[in-house]
Amino acid sequence: MPEKTSPHILTENNSNANGYTDNLAISGYPPTHKKEKPPSKYRKLVNWTIGSAVLAAIYAHFIWATWYFIEKTEATLDSTTCTGYGFWMIVFIFINFGVAYKFVLKKYLIAPIERYMWKPCAALFKKVPYATTGFLALIFVAILVFLIVDSSDDWWRLMPLTGLVIYVIMGFLLSPYKRQIPWTTVLSGLIAQFILGLLTIRWDVGRNIFSCIGDKVDTFLKYAVNASAFVYGDDLVLNQAIFAFNALAAIYIMSFTINILYYCGVMQSVVLNIGIFLQWLLGTPICESVNSAANIFLGMSESPFLIKPYLDHMTDSEIHSIMTSGFASVSGTVLAAYISFGATPAHLITSCVMSAPAALCYSKLMYPEVEEVLIKRENIKRIKMEYESLLDAAIKGAGEAAMIILGIIANLISFIATIYFFNGILTWLGTLVGYTEEGELWTLEIILGKVFIPLTYTMGVQWEECEKVGQLIGVKTIVNEFVAFQKMGEMDLSPRSKIIATYSICGFANPGSVGILLSTLGAFMPNKRENLTRLAFRSFLGGCFVCFMTACIAGLLTP
Repeated sequence: MPEKTSPHILTENNSNANGYTDNLAISGYPPTHKKEKPPSKYRKLVNWTIGSAVLAAIYAHFIWATWYFIEKTEATLDSTTCTGYGFWMIVFIFINFGVAYKFVLKKYLIAPIERYMWKPCAALFKKVPYATTGFLALIFVAILVFLIVDSSDDWWRLMPLTGLVIYVIMGFLLSPYKRQIPWTTVLSGLIAQFILGLLTIRWDVGRNIFSCIGDKVDTFLKYAVNASAFVYGDDLVLNQAIFAFNALAAIYIMSFTINILYYCGVMQSVVLNIGIFLQWLLGTPICESVNSAANIFLGMSESPFLIKPYLDHMTDSEIHSIMTSGFASVSGTVLAAYISFGATPAHLITSCVMSAPAALCYSKLMYPEVEEVLIKRENIKRIKMEYESLLDAAIKGAGEAAMIILGIIANLISFIATIYFFNGILTWLGTLVGYTEEGELWTLEIILGKVFIPLTYTMGVQWEECEKVGQLIGVKTIVNEFVAFQKMGEMDLSPRSKIIATYSICGFANPGSVGILLSTLGAFMPNKRENLTRLAFRSFLGGCFVCFMTACIAGLLTP
């Protein structure tokens, strides 16, 4: 049967009010708008001149810093890895690698290797029956052996394996197409999640790297606190540390910076390359891989903008994966609020990274692909953002941050008031049957804590702290993660239990987020609104289970 083309499927250059340009095209689907004119030679020359000047300034400063470090200081590279010259050297290496990759490596090294070596070897490997499954099974067995040997002095650390098995079984039972489950994708995702956890939680170098990144993020976000103190005064921001003026102020600088990076094309390149890597690693379609990668940096309602022109033409499995990824992660713009409650920046960043492959593999377990995927890697192009200038991008980023903050404040007031309302009713009902002591009052947190005790126990939390962590999971699931992180900051938990709790509640899976995501995606895919509502609860459960699986991995790797 010949391929059908549809002139109304996509547009070539379709701007929207949020500043995003849907500058994407699929082969075989002609655009309905005129193509964007290529940049003029003058504009190219200006860009090259500015880029060369910036690169020359970076090289000049690095040479100067190197001379000063060798001649004028007695510090070592190890002592300055995260604070001084050593950190600048790492940044300098990454800058050079990025330039070399863009202009040399990608075209003259990576492309020939992929064409003449990787693709032929991969095709030959696929011809061998069950070769991929067998290879992944060997890695999985090696991981199990490592865990058994590593936990020989403390067998309790293997308890989270029980949780992982339970969540995989639950995902299998909830799957409507059990025979179509791509077990290679599921195994690949679990292995990738474990390896990321091993590198970032257990390995000293990886843990130090993420701790350093977390410290830098924390330092960067604190600049917003100083700016907020200038606007609102030191008393409200620094002394009283009022949440709306202190913690939420960092959202302005995050949204401001992310918009600038998108205008410069940096974020698109990072997200697209991570998405391509996830597609290669897990075998998932490119759009949901890009969306999952974007969720590391953006929120569940911002990430779909990257693939907006394609959303209305996705399969149910792809839609389910996009929604699951949104519920299983948090936005980089709100990490500052969690940090202000006492959450460790390194673990928050690690959780976001680990959730990307985990959400993809678990979504394919709960809802495997049974339709034809229309959007392939070969016919997708990078998205651009329609801003008049760098200043325009920055101003719009600050304006969007204001809307995010207003939404957070409105949700917090509404949901916390609802908790107080239910607690008032429960307390009254409890007093009628004799529960009048302060420690015995019936509250929503106490009830949820007891309900989730078995869940937290399978994650590796010590029995005496299971109820406390269960309360956090319950509050996060019924209300939102902001309230859960706030309560975690008030609790006296052991370091290991706090780590497990951080991973288990680091996700947007809550009733308010369901409404937000349905509203956002419903506007993008009006022809798929029935599909969205049908898949919403399933993906909500999937997002919860992904967070719990990430917590299990953290429990396995944390002594």
